[in-house]
Amino acid sequence: MKKFSISTWLLFLIPSLLGIILFLVPIPTDEGWMVTIAVLANLMAGSIESIVPWIMMGILIVAALGSLVFITKKVNETDYVPFMDKLFNVNLFWTIVRILGAVFAVMVLFQVGPEPIWNENTGGLLLAGDGLLSFLFTIFLFAGLLLPLLMNFGLLEFFGTMMVKIMRPLFRLPGRSSIDALASWVGDGTIGVLLTSKQYEANKYTQREAAIIGTTFSVVSITFAIVVIQEIGLGTYFLPYYATVILAGVILALIMPRIYPLTNKPTTFMDGSPQESQSEDVPAGYSVTSHGIESALTKAEDNRSVSKFFKDGFKNVLDMWIGVAPVVMAFGTVALILAEYTSVFTILGTPFEPYLRLLGVPEAAEAAQLMVVGFADMFLPAILGAGIESEMTRFVVATMSVTQLIYMSEVGGLLLGSKIPVNILDLIIIFLLRTIIALPIVVGVAHLLF
Repeated sequence: MKKFSISTWLLFLIPSLLGIILFLVPIPTDEGWMVTIAVLANLMAGSIESIVPWIMMGILIVAALGSLVFITKKVNETDYVPFMDKLFNVNLFWTIVRILGAVFAVMVLFQVGPEPIWNENTGGLLLAGDGLLSFLFTIFLFAGLLLPLLMNFGLLEFFGTMMVKIMRPLFRLPGRSSIDALASWVGDGTIGVLLTSKQYEANKYTQREAAIIGTTFSVVSITFAIVVIQEIGLGTYFLPYYATVILAGVILALIMPRIYPLTNKPTTFMDGSPQESQSEDVPAGYSVTSHGIESALTKAEDNRSVSKFFKDGFKNVLDMWIGVAPVVMAFGTVALILAEYTSVFTILGTPFEPYLRLLGVPEAAEAAQLMVVGFADMFLPAILGAGIESEMTRFVVATMSVTQLIYMSEVGGLLLGSKIPVNILDLIIIFLLRTIIALPIVVGVAHLLF
């Protein structure tokens, strides 16, 4: 094994440990257990709560105007693309989405135009007060700025080598994706999507791998899961509930990469180059550990520049603010309007009624629409399902809402706003498949509990 200086070892160990503490280790708070990065985001969000929606409106307007200015420029992905071009030079569809996001934000904050758009249960739920976008503003600021701690100093290289024997055969993923999965499970789905997108843009994941990680492992945090089970009135069942989420999540992670649409994604990288090998073999003369350590230390040695650390961090922040926030605002508002003011989700949920009856779920008609309403927002099934009398049905609704994973007001919107190669049709199919496959597992556990 190659020899490295003490300073290189410290450069690997200190930032990587800091990254683990910030992104992966939950700490107790008044609201339950949270990862440190989320605690910092919440603290900042609380202290500037009154002005964050206005800042977000400004960001959404900048995103829309910038895209309008850049839309006449030809997109050239093959040569070097300046950062501002990457930020604003999007196609006509995404320009329209960004304009919609900005228009919705203005309507919400000034409460002008049709009331269904700025209502507290639609656009207001996303932007006003302590809405989702206020939290995303601060979580993107901290997570984006500090993400290089996980990415630039060898932690992914070390874990990637150690975990390859597990991740590749089970989930068809490289070993380094274990950090993404862990960041989502313990931290937050938004952090997982951000990390996955950045790794994909750096040609560390193929299109198929990025799509699998983004749609399979971007699970909501433990904290958010606690909020869901308490909202539906079953707080005392948290342990069996979260164990069921993990059981269903692992089974889905084994199945989903092996079926359409994920199995149809190309095994090429973002720059178009093919994946040469999936073996990730350890070179001769190395153990798994020594190869992992050498890869990590080599990576750390290449990232000694402090200015590069902050430059990369600020780029991450701007990328998420400009690229993702408008998508969440636009798609999230439309989805919530459909859920609140139309019977679209009731009609779409009708096919699930016989399936739920077959599985022996009480109040199947009421539960059926809640099987699809989660596509708009993961919290909606818990809010709408709180009135269901059957504890077993409420347990199923709460568990499914977290297990379905794809919801447009956050993870779905983030995926569409990122470079990860999934479209809206992919997300609809994945959502429905996850629901159909997970239901028997979740209902089976519910029958044992109630």
